[in-house]
Amino acid sequence: MKIKRSERLIDITHYLLEHPHTLVSLTFFSKRYESAKSSISEDLTIVKKTFSERGIGIIETVPGAAGGARYIPKMKKEDIEGIIQELCDELNHSERLLPGGYVYLSDMLGQPDWLRKIGRVIASFYMDKEIDAVMTVATKGVPIAQAVATYLNVPFVIVRRDSKVTEGSTVSINYVSGSSSQRVEKMELSRRSLKRGSRVLIVDDFLKGGGTVNGMKSLIEEFDAELVGATVIAENIYQGVRSIDNYTALLKVDSVDVESRTIQVVPGNFIAYL
Repeated sequence: MKIKRSERLIDITHYLLEHPHTLVSLTFFSKRYESAKSSISEDLTIVKKTFSERGIGIIETVPGAAGGARYIPKMKKEDIEGIIQELCDELNHSERLLPGGYVYLSDMLGQPDWLRKIGRVIASFYMDKEIDAVMTVATKGVPIAQAVATYLNVPFVIVRRDSKVTEGSTVSINYVSGSSSQRVEKMELSRRSLKRGSRVLIVDDFLKGGGTVNGMKSLIEEFDAELVGATVIAENIYQGVRSIDNYTALLKVDSVDVESRTIQVVPGNFIAYL
């Protein structure tokens, strides 16, 4: 049964939002709504214009018999900068200061609204980088990786520091922690989690010395895969030399005064690469 244009527009919008980076043919929509392809093309023009004006993302249209439309949830630079400033405002409170100069983030990483924002901001930067998988380390990085992977429409893989029988055969490496103690620790990843030759994005919550991110980089090399980039929510104050320098951070802990319990969080270097 044919449906009205207003109903088609709602359903097309919902379908594209639920299937990012997926090329959906005009034939699919034409059969779904029992409408002519010319009508579907007009609908997509309306959706494309609205998405662009509202900063929802980009609708790519592919011409030809095998053509269709693809939704790319890429954000505008000013919208990204706005969200990063929101994060700064939220974190610049003394009650979020933890021992060691860390910032309490766990509550935000449990809130769907913040996760959607963070996930979309990070994913927007890597939209055109051909990412095959998002990698993080258990446990706090997991919701971040899931949010980013959702917007990139790729799998996410979880590196663990302890063995799980449910993971099956694993690849493990030793790495030097980024803490002042420079401990040698172990991390591992299931052999089934990551395909050889994958292009991988690393995400995590905090970066201090960079040992954890560098460890994941070594794991990626064990799978003959390629590291495309590494992004963290925040980089902390660190007096030594970080074991990794090629990374981006949404935020930077600029100063911490334990005695007065004050903290200053500012936008990180992520903005400079937009």
